Order: sequence, then structure tokens, then C-alpha cells
Amino acid sequence: MANRLRRRFGGTDLVNRPDHALVGVVRIPELQQSPSRAIGRRVFWATLALLFTSVVVWLDRAGYRDAQDNELSYLDALYYSAVTLSTTGYGDITPITPFARFINLVIITPLRVLFLIVLIGTTLEVLTERSRQALKIQRWRNTVRNHTVVIGYGTKGRTAVDAMRGDGIKPSEIVVVDADATVLEAAASDGLVTVRGDATKSDVLRLAGVAHAASIVVATSRDDTAVLATLTARELNPRAKIVASIRESENTHLMRQSGANSVVVSSETAGRLLGIATMTPSVVEVIEDLLTPDAGYAIAEREVDPTETGGSPAHTRDIVLGVVRNGVLHRVDDSEVEQIEVGDRLLYVRKSPNDD
Repeated sequence: MANRLRRRFGGTDLVNRPDHALVGVVRIPELQQSPSRAIGRRVFWATLALLFTSVVVWLDRAGYRDAQDNELSYLDALYYSAVTLSTTGYGDITPITPFARFINLVIITPLRVLFLIVLIGTTLEVLTERSRQALKIQRWRNTVRNHTVVIGYGTKGRTAVDAMRGDGIKPSEIVVVDADATVLEAAASDGLVTVRGDATKSDVLRLAGVAHAASIVVATSRDDTAVLATLTARELNPRAKIVASIRESENTHLMRQSGANSVVVSSETAGRLLGIATMTPSVVEVIEDLLTPDAGYAIAEREVDPTETGGSPAHTRDIVLGVVRNGVLHRVDDSEVEQIEVGDRLLYVRKSPNDD
């Protein structure tokens, strides 16, 4: 089975590529700063280098000669520093003593180099970006563990990421896989690690760290793609929790057979909400509120408190909707969960921390 999957979905051999060859395929987000701040910082350092050089020259002004044999003023020192650091060098002011020439060699020449580096910093950043990305990719690949892989960053994928972040998952713990460079740009601007490629290819998913992921969200736009991506992900990671979205309910059994733990039928779910909204629109608002973790109320899951063991789910401090026992969800009125047992997990309604 594994060999068939590799023959069918493999072939790109991305995982064995050197890190520098993955630049453009894997993108590690970095802190963004405004262009005005970056330019302002360079101007500050350039000005500081110019002023420091002018002070050094002025303090040793006796060692310099003006073309008109005038004594150097601070303005002359500033002028000399500007034309020297910019490598213009008119030669109308020159060092004539050995000490002045020594100072030019050990202080002003390094400052000239620093001055030019600051001025052309943008060009240098472009030249070094590939190397920096390669180092970040190497470090990320060696440390990524127990993260969440989101396959597809369309409307469903972005909404899923927003919900996870609302539940407290850090952006650095989410990896987005998509073939569309435009949507990956949006994901990267949100602070997410991105991998560009076909999610039905095992090498692409291995590059995203699927083998070490704690959970996988399949949010592709096509059901056939979702089935193949789920099948490949399950082959790579038998333990991860896979949650998949499909359009048609008739493909639910295929998703289950491919290894999905949970399947969401997006078209039918939207249809039910539309039907409910025609009669009771307030119910839809409550459901939307429950599905939005960063505001109002939300549905969450927690472990049973030792003091709750042996009691009824209806008599806990929270509004309990269901009990998860041995991996099976029971409604709160189910006779099998009349009493809470050790090891149960409670599905309950909690208030968003942002509303406190």
C-alpha cells in the first residue's frame, strides 16, 4: 500500500532536497516592519556614522590640509567626512600627518564601508534573503512537532485557522499547504508557515511535517482532492486526528475509509442553517456565536474534574452538551452517561476569554 502511494503521489522528492533548494517552496514567516521604519533606521545609522567621522576629523584637524591652507572648521570636517564616506573624494582636504593617515586607515575606512552598507542595505537584504530563509527552513524542519497541518487555504481553510487561533493555538504551530502562491502569500502575512505544492503528493505532505503532526485539517475545494489528500496523510501518520470537509454527503464513506476521524459536509450544513434561518433566524445567530471562539460563547471540550466523578452531567458547573467516553460522543441525556466516570471528557459551552 505504501509503495503504491509513493508511486502514485510521489516523484518530486522534496524531502531529500537541500534546504536552500526549498526556498520558495517552504516559507517561514518573519516579523514585519513598515518600510518607513526600515528606511528611518538606515538613515539614523548613516547619519550617526557621518557625525562620528566628522568629530574624529575635527579633533585631529591639525593633521589635515585645506587646498587653500585655511584652518579646518567643524563644517570643513563635516564636509570632508561626507565626501570621504560617500567615496566622492574631491581631494581639496587631505590628511598630511602620519597620525591623521593612521586614523583614516583604522577608523574612517571601516566607517566608509559601514556607511555604504547602510545605504545599500535593501540590496544586501535581497541578496541574503535566500540564505536566511534556508537557515530558517533547516531549523524549522528539525524542530516542528505536534503541529496542525491545514491543507487548502481558501474560505474554509482560513476560517478553520481563525477558529484555531481563537482557541489559543499559536500561528507558529500551524502549517498551510496549498498550490496557489496567492493564497499562500495571504497565509504568510498571517504569520503561518507555508508549503507550496500538491497536497496529494506524499513528498509535499512530508515536507509539511505531516508525519509529526498532531492534527490535520483537509479543507480543499474538491472532494476527490480531499479524499486523496486524506489517504496520503493517513498513510504518513496513522495517529494524527484528521478532520476533513467535503461538499457532497455521498462521499462521506470515502473520507472515512481514507482515514478521516471527522467529516464535515459543508453544503448540507449550510443548507440546514439556511432552512433554520427562514423560520428562526435567532437560532442561526446563536449557532454562529457558538462556532466563533474569540467572542461570546463557544463549544469546547475539557477533562472531568475529580469532584464531578459520579455526578450527573446536568449538574456540573458548566452547560454540558455531551460526554466523550472511550472515544465515543454521547448526548447528555443518554442513559449510558448518567454518571460521569474517570477518563470522560465533557463537551460544554464556555464563555470567550475576550469577554471577561
